[in-house]
Amino acid sequence: MLDLQRLRALHAVAVHGTVGAAATALGYTPSAVSQQIAKLERETRTVLLERAGRGVRLTDEARQLAETARELLAIVERAETELEERRGRPAGKLTIAAFASAARGLLPAVLADLARRHPALDTRLTEVDPHLSVDLVAKGAVDLVVAHDWDIAPLPAPAGVEQAAIGDDLCDLLVPEGHPFAGRAAVRREELGGERWICQPPGRVCHDWLQRTLRAAGHEPDIVHQADENPTLVALVAAGLGVALIPRLGRGPLPAGVVEVPLDPMPVRHLYALWRTGAARRPAIAETVRSLRAHWPAAASHPRA
Repeated sequence: MLDLQRLRALHAVAVHGTVGAAATALGYTPSAVSQQIAKLERETRTVLLERAGRGVRLTDEARQLAETARELLAIVERAETELEERRGRPAGKLTIAAFASAARGLLPAVLADLARRHPALDTRLTEVDPHLSVDLVAKGAVDLVVAHDWDIAPLPAPAGVEQAAIGDDLCDLLVPEGHPFAGRAAVRREELGGERWICQPPGRVCHDWLQRTLRAAGHEPDIVHQADENPTLVALVAAGLGVALIPRLGRGPLPAGVVEVPLDPMPVRHLYALWRTGAARRPAIAETVRSLRAHWPAAASHPRA
């Protein structure tokens, strides 16, 4: 009989693309995932992973087996949901994926709240970019996702995935002290041409939003510095190297030398919780959404510059 945990490991590699990423999602070491798949290869007498450069790729047989694993895991999820629903209280393991600033600014309070209220619930958090996380919940790799979209770039929810709004996160223009905008009550988007921009790398939601927003206002953004983390972006602004648009969630107090200026209209990103329709009856899902909404007002507030 095939071992479910080994099938879960193969499914994770199929979803995440690498053994290392699968290990992170499952909470294992890469070595442990490789061992699980090696045992599965012996059980099935089938080669499942082939070397591809520095990584691996799934064989055709592995892809077929991974699809079967997805179906089996969906059946297990339904069984667990029914048991949890009958008990009427959150229990078991709940895997959550969230983008960086939500993982920093919102999830710590939520996870602590869930642990205090529901000791039988085992929550596990992974930091994932919104572009990837929605696909992960659709494929069953995680149970619940905290993702966001922008006012000009809606987040699509695939079939079989439900969502609930959490709150709206405002975004400010950050400029170095002494910048011409520093003393302004507000700046219109049409005035942003000619600035040197600091933002996240291409492919990230914030980068795409900045380009689309400035181009819609008739400006081609001059992006001079790129970094993944908001604290790094703020530090570059503090050094006088450019300006940045930074959301408030998880940003923290601004350092000396950085001035916050509102944009008119104010950019907004919308936060959502997403989960598979098959898991909608789980008390753990409903309770997590409740906690996310309950902690949002405090997470959305921030110290003014």
